[in-house]
Amino acid sequence: MFTLIKNIDVYTPESIGINDILICGEKIVEIGKDLNYNLKNVYVIDGTGKSAVPGIIDQHVHVLGGGGEGGYRTRVPEVKISDLINAGITTVVGLLGTDCVTRNMDSLVAKTKALKEYGLNAYCLTGGYEHPSPTVTGSLKKDIVMIEEIIGVKLALSDHRSSAVTIEELSRIALEARVGGMLSGKAGYLKLHLGDAPAALDFVIEIVKKNEVPIKVFRPTHVGRKKELFYQAVEFNKMGGYIDITAMSVDPLSLTEMVNYIKKNGGDLSKVTFTSDGNGSWSTYDSDGKLLEIGAASCSGGFKGFLSLVKEGMSISEAITFVSCNVANALSIEKTIGYLKENYSADILVLDKSLEIDAVISRGNLMMENKTMTFKGFFE
Repeated sequence: MFTLIKNIDVYTPESIGINDILICGEKIVEIGKDLNYNLKNVYVIDGTGKSAVPGIIDQHVHVLGGGGEGGYRTRVPEVKISDLINAGITTVVGLLGTDCVTRNMDSLVAKTKALKEYGLNAYCLTGGYEHPSPTVTGSLKKDIVMIEEIIGVKLALSDHRSSAVTIEELSRIALEARVGGMLSGKAGYLKLHLGDAPAALDFVIEIVKKNEVPIKVFRPTHVGRKKELFYQAVEFNKMGGYIDITAMSVDPLSLTEMVNYIKKNGGDLSKVTFTSDGNGSWSTYDSDGKLLEIGAASCSGGFKGFLSLVKEGMSISEAITFVSCNVANALSIEKTIGYLKENYSADILVLDKSLEIDAVISRGNLMMENKTMTFKGFFE
């Protein structure tokens, strides 16, 4: 089956102007002017007046649902395939959160496989908030090496719901992730949920300065939640580390303010990524740790973060990098995903003149057209 998108403004993320895009199977076959093929079964999409950008890569989605800090009734439901497609997500990384009891790694891997069957690029992380970490095989390293979908490890740090790991334990967990990645040819990284505790990234920076673990292994997220944490994260970024911002969360600084601060203070924007924390819970607590409020994050945070930057004056080609090629490079999938280029996975968002999502193509599958899902998930 061939799909041909005609006369569309293409961002690879670099702007290359009006072109046609030919898709065969799961891949982009050719991008060029006035493509005409005498082929049977070609489905043509008119892209006149529209733009094509890479599909959103969201490396932080609670695909099994998060929450639960307020009791069983506050458990967030599993993500639906429509939640992801409507958010423009064509590549997703699932992970566990606070609840590693009623949610587990077996279910997470199964859910990830299900999302792949639907036509997404889907991966997941082993581990969770706690240490010792939940695994499938009994070993973080073995999970990464032996299970196709698992590409890294999750852990919580500087948070009242974490396991208060020591600096030695943190080093060992990071090294397991690194070696697992080396043996399997995967990213092999340690995703660090950061809470509000003053220690923040202190352990991580101390480990990196001692050259015990390469800085690329550590991937702190939620770095915009406090100004003090954000400023420390920028220094970490200047040392060569990736930092992840939870887009559209209620942070003291806006996305534009954070991006501008990083740019003005010598940071590396190519190592800055946005995620949604989709279907994870947000919560507030009093001074005694009592839960005051809880809610669930939308999967659309990444796309809305991109959109907010564009509306505040950033070019489409620069704004889309935070949810496309930057993330692909961080996940070591940049040779096949994250760009609109020939021989790359056909993961494409078609945006209308208002930059609303008009169509979604994932691995060559037309998942949405004319702002309408072209299929329904089971049980939806």
